[in-house]
Amino acid sequence: MLLISDYKIGMTAELTKSFSDKDVDSFAKLSGDINPVHLDENYAKETIFGARIVHGALVSSIFSTIFANKLPGAGCIYLKSENKFLKPVYLNESVHFKVEITDVIKEKKRVIFRTSAISKDVECIIGTAELYIPD
Repeated sequence: MLLISDYKIGMTAELTKSFSDKDVDSFAKLSGDINPVHLDENYAKETIFGARIVHGALVSSIFSTIFANKLPGAGCIYLKSENKFLKPVYLNESVHFKVEITDVIKEKKRVIFRTSAISKDVECIIGTAELYIPD
């Protein structure tokens, strides 16, 4: 991991991922969120979505994957996040995730990020995240 002085506004990291039926089922079991809009195709067909959708919390968890493995990297501590869910993500739909540094607070060893998830050229999630960078 870099030192806090190495992080600069504008640095980015990206990842593309899709979510399978197995991913959604596993997340439902782990989280306890068994809303039928995620698990029952017949139920989901009758909703405004028209098909099963991926849990928003599962989709937004990929920001943590980027933070832990790419930027800032192993050892960082995820302190805060804010997400706005703009459109649903459907099973097996490719989602492009991006994080971008918008501020570096050196004295507090904090890095602030803009987060976004895009599918089919439309933003699904936008938000912010704050991470602590240990020595």
